[in-house]
Amino acid sequence: MTDENTEAAGVEEETPSPGDAGAETEVDELTALKQELEERTDDLKRVTAEYANYRKRVDRDRKLVADQATISVVTGLLPVLDDLDRARSHGDLTGPFGSVAEQLTGALTKLGLTAFGEKGDAFDPNRHEAVAHLLSPDVSEQTCIDVMRRGYELGDRLVRPALVAVADPDPSAAKPAEEPAEATESAGEPAVAEESGGEQEAATVGDGAGETPSEETAPEAEKPEGDK
Repeated sequence: MTDENTEAAGVEEETPSPGDAGAETEVDELTALKQELEERTDDLKRVTAEYANYRKRVDRDRKLVADQATISVVTGLLPVLDDLDRARSHGDLTGPFGSVAEQLTGALTKLGLTAFGEKGDAFDPNRHEAVAHLLSPDVSEQTCIDVMRRGYELGDRLVRPALVAVADPDPSAAKPAEEPAEATESAGEPAVAEESGGEQEAATVGDGAGETPSEETAPEAEKPEGDK
């Protein structure tokens, strides 16, 4: 009987209780749920990021299409703006014609169109197109001295460069500043020659002055002999 009781007790110890098995099952299920939740959360974040990038790309493409359409319309009106500039320079933008010109210019300005290109502007090869180059001692950098046709920008995009004549710095303009020093040195040489020449003349005159008394005293020495 003792052996049978001992074996029965060992079997009872090895067999897990129903409560422990249920707890382990709940832990496994909870771990699986947490893992699945993390996976679904990552999927949601990825989908959200992809959608945000898609919205940005669509907005960028939409703006690009709108800008291209605006540039196309504005480019077609540039010859009209050139005619208005010529009329303005001749004083012909008066009356109703001037009012229409102001309205057109104002409408294009609201679209973001800006004109550039004035005399005295520094030459920028990215915004200016040079049709002539002249050397000038009055400039220290490439400068626009005449504007044949103004340029236009739409926002930060170049629509058309300005046609300009450019004055380039004259490299020979700095040389005359060195010439006066050379002229002073060359002018000093004749002065030295004149001084040396004057000294020689003075020496010659001095020698002649010393010989004159000897010639005059000779006749005076002969006078007593004549009297005898």
